[in-house]
Amino acid sequence: MAKGGSLTAAEKKIVKALIAKGWRNQDIHVWINVGRATTVNFGRIAGVKADAGQALASQEEVDQFILHRQSYDTQTGLNPYDDERLIRSREAMVLAVQIFNSGALKFKTEVFTVLANIAWTYLLHEHYERKGVVIVDENGNSLLLGQMIERQDCPLSAGMRDNLRVMKRLRDKVEHLILGKADLTWLPLFQACCLNFDKALTDLFGERLSLSRDLSYALQFARLSIEQASMVNKYEIPAHIAALDALLMEGMTEAQLADLEFQFRVIYTLEAASKSKAHFEFIHPDSAEGKEIHNVLGYLKAADEMYPHKPGKVVEGVVAAGHAFTSNDHTKAWRHYKVRPKTGVPHPENTDKNYCLYHQAHGDYTYSKAWVDRLVEAAADPVRLAAIRAEKL
Repeated sequence: MAKGGSLTAAEKKIVKALIAKGWRNQDIHVWINVGRATTVNFGRIAGVKADAGQALASQEEVDQFILHRQSYDTQTGLNPYDDERLIRSREAMVLAVQIFNSGALKFKTEVFTVLANIAWTYLLHEHYERKGVVIVDENGNSLLLGQMIERQDCPLSAGMRDNLRVMKRLRDKVEHLILGKADLTWLPLFQACCLNFDKALTDLFGERLSLSRDLSYALQFARLSIEQASMVNKYEIPAHIAALDALLMEGMTEAQLADLEFQFRVIYTLEAASKSKAHFEFIHPDSAEGKEIHNVLGYLKAADEMYPHKPGKVVEGVVAAGHAFTSNDHTKAWRHYKVRPKTGVPHPENTDKNYCLYHQAHGDYTYSKAWVDRLVEAAADPVRLAAIRAEKL
């Protein structure tokens, strides 16, 4: 179906056939515009009506037209005749979440990783086909998810691609393993995978396709006591599962592991309240309150060895990784990412403790290895580097 404001040759035949059947212009106008990003005006219908030489569509073609228009989903705008991959992609992720959240099923990690792989594969296949990329070769083999996330033109962020690489490894490794309760071990990876999927889906194909309206958090009918919550982290993971978990993360930097698009994290705080109203409060780490909590906690473990790099050493680290990077770039980078305040502000200690620490004794800043890693990654991306260099000093 045409996306612009003109009728295709096939649609002109349909219009002519509907006119011959006695349909009113306004009714044809409504049906022709169903599912269109850019609507057709009344003049197009009138033009076909006045064209004595215009051929008519067959009854079969008219029936197919009506069926096609009736098949649009009113919420998402998707049509099974035009958007089969996107429909299957969304359904695969919905199934992955529903099965993982089911209290009656134990086959969680295996099913989630398989279905999530399918969901992401369909999603990127649709993206690349719309870009004109050949996704199926002459032998009938389609691009694999692992191949698509390694392409230079992959639309996903570094954190999203890291998450999918680990999801693939996990899918391949757990195929023949007995996991027990180890599903909880990778819950942050799965949560990030879901959030990443919805973001990629809406960024690439529009907000109407979001799954956030269809899926909600898994709820439980019993209250979670503090003791029960603490047991989630105290559960002793079998040696072979712990070894697998270490293998999955092998070679990843601290910055990659800390990326919310790689594995989801929340901060838990206890709010003063009566016993009947006591609850957990979930604070997003990137929110203002979450950063404040993180910074407070950071003071408890901050030490010089955690922030060993002075600005010059940071620049040397990025250059050593093979990228052109100057002291001026570094100043623009910490301003761009807001990792420390400007010189002369009343509270110089208000830094992002993931990357930077202010030393009151000698009035300067030092930086963590995670900051160097982040800048190395940014310097390798022309778009991100350009954004840094566009920062005004």
